[in-house]
Amino acid sequence: MSGFGPGDPFLADCPARLTVELIADKWTVVVLAGLSKGPVRHGELVELIGGISRKVLTQTLRRLEAHGLVRRHAYDEVPPRVEYELTPLGETLTDPIRSLTEWAKANGNAVLDALDADPELSGC
Repeated sequence: MSGFGPGDPFLADCPARLTVELIADKWTVVVLAGLSKGPVRHGELVELIGGISRKVLTQTLRRLEAHGLVRRHAYDEVPPRVEYELTPLGETLTDPIRSLTEWAKANGNAVLDALDADPELSGC
């Protein structure tokens, strides 16, 4: 039994679950955190985040833009300049992401220790 009943926010077709799935993507929280201090250019985000390809960053930014969390601003200049920033809706995630980041800092070693303690889970 799943424990979810009618009207539960985590049923498959519920907007809350779809939103959690968007935020739970590997790069979403990192990209939103990178945008939390103001507008940033694509290349700057690649350098800031590290480990993300330009293609994956572009896909992530497009998905976040389509869902109303990020705004893309293309300036009418030569050479072209594009910046990304959080929308007001995206800014509402800043505090939850900050809290999650603090939790990860405080508990990251414990999570890794638990993984290392179980050889079946760590692949050793």
